[in-house]
Amino acid sequence: MSGGRPGAGTLVARTVELDPATPVDLLAVAQPSGLLFEREGHGLAGRGVALRVDLGGLCDAGRVAEHLAQVAVEDEVALPGTGAVAMGALAFDPASPASMVVPSLLVGRSPDGRQWLTTVGPAGTETGSGDPRARLGCTDVPRTAEPLPDGFTLTSTRSHADWQATVARAVEAVAAGHLEKVVVAREVVVQCNRPIVVHDVLDRLRALYPACTVFSVDGFVGASPELLVERQGVAVRCHPLAGTYPRSGDPSVDRHLAAQLLASPKERREHRFAVDQITGVLRPLSVELEVPEAPTVLPLRNVVHLGTEIAGRLIEPAPTALELAALVHPTPAVGGAPTDLALEWLAEHEGFDRGRYAGPVGWVDHRGDGSFALGIRSAEISGATARLFAGVGVVEGSDPRRELMETQLKLQALLAALVRP
Repeated sequence: MSGGRPGAGTLVARTVELDPATPVDLLAVAQPSGLLFEREGHGLAGRGVALRVDLGGLCDAGRVAEHLAQVAVEDEVALPGTGAVAMGALAFDPASPASMVVPSLLVGRSPDGRQWLTTVGPAGTETGSGDPRARLGCTDVPRTAEPLPDGFTLTSTRSHADWQATVARAVEAVAAGHLEKVVVAREVVVQCNRPIVVHDVLDRLRALYPACTVFSVDGFVGASPELLVERQGVAVRCHPLAGTYPRSGDPSVDRHLAAQLLASPKERREHRFAVDQITGVLRPLSVELEVPEAPTVLPLRNVVHLGTEIAGRLIEPAPTALELAALVHPTPAVGGAPTDLALEWLAEHEGFDRGRYAGPVGWVDHRGDGSFALGIRSAEISGATARLFAGVGVVEGSDPRRELMETQLKLQALLAALVRP
């Protein structure tokens, strides 16, 4: 347990352990309007707002640590994700304003099954007695009495021909030596005949993509396969993905496709840009850093990706997880290389504001531990409308038609959860 005697007006974070014999459903804790960050059954869920930290951009990442340090902590569990924790989804553009929220109620579950409840409020606030589960006010994923949408209209904000012409211009920019890689994204709008039920979409995403990080932050939802950065103590881990092939559903065919992906010079080159950029950022901050020479294949429901797990130990005092995210974002996996030139090209040619798409989404606690995924395979939901996004890495030799097909495969992740005719 940490923290001294808090003064009047001080926020206090109190964490108690929950009996692991009765697992808590994190989606049920988050409820329709809460925060969720879950992968393979573990993660964090929160609701309510004890504190909001506004940021002028990722350059303000240090402000979150300053605010968390002002919260008194009474923590009987002392695991990553306990005590004072800020959660949020930040914009793709590092200069865009964003915010992180410290929930007034947070539940966490670690991979080994330990569970905890954190409440945050002013000093002197009664947080309740008896069974801590009584404070959760939920036991199951909430079900709506309202009918779910059963009518859908899908619209690409840019025609296929127009978008492929943009990819062709990106290929020309690469061929001319202006860029090495640029990630070009598409936007598709789904209009429903009734309001979209967010927790219903999240429930489907968990079932469809259990190995992905399912997240929900103020209408921004998704199932991300890509870990941007994770910090626990001085241990740091990243798992960049780049390079994609479709899956067929036939195991023997999929093994052949995976071998093709690993052998493709184009896909390996595209992937290496992300690995080299992250390694270049982390190596000066690390005592040791392990970077495999070759990527491995990560299979998902309908695609396979090339991935490289980067792991190391940071020099102390280590940057917080959010500060690390600010240092490595945007990686060439979602922006391009060189980064500044790729971002300039996208601002001129991509044709829409990405908002939180492909930005960091996750959490950081008062110790600096935390985890941030990339906000890909994602959608912005508002009422009966959902904006879906998917991007592709354009390098030398990219074919606009094949890149369009890749975006269609990636869009299926959210469409499978949203469109239920």
